[in-house]
Amino acid sequence: MTDLDELYSEIPTQQIAQRLGADEREVGDAVKTLLPVLVGGLQHNAADPGTASAIATAANNHAGLLDGGVDVEQVDEADGSKAVAKIFGGNDTGQVAAALSGGGAGNSDLINKLLPILAPIVLAYLGRKLSGGQSTPGGGDNPLGSILGSVLGGDKGGPLGNILGGLLGGRK
Repeated sequence: MTDLDELYSEIPTQQIAQRLGADEREVGDAVKTLLPVLVGGLQHNAADPGTASAIATAANNHAGLLDGGVDVEQVDEADGSKAVAKIFGGNDTGQVAAALSGGGAGNSDLINKLLPILAPIVLAYLGRKLSGGQSTPGGGDNPLGSILGSVLGGDKGGPLGNILGGLLGGRK
């Protein structure tokens, strides 16, 4: 199982679909599309040591969300929206959803609702990985970047990578 598959297995798609009043299959497909984009955005930001440290702190603060499985009711969507804006260069959730939808990621409204739920879960997953014997980012070594790279397994957001690059200021 790849790390991306492991991350996907942490996402309670049925619970999210019920909360959003959406089709579970559609939510599952959107989650599979959005996870590499979120992780790719984090990986891009983690290239800067200061930002990597901030991501690691946020990830560690969210790590408890995965204890005993994710309860969607415990996900702070306002915090998730702030995380999305930070990940995607100040673009708010609506802007990111519109860009991704325009690039073929699916229903913009669903993406807009999913991003603030998924971002804290992705951060929690990274926090668990970081606390699993990994040191915090700093110096010349960036374990966060290594973890993010292993989660993506070389996938920079798939065909949505160009959109991701655009949201991040033209860099993939």
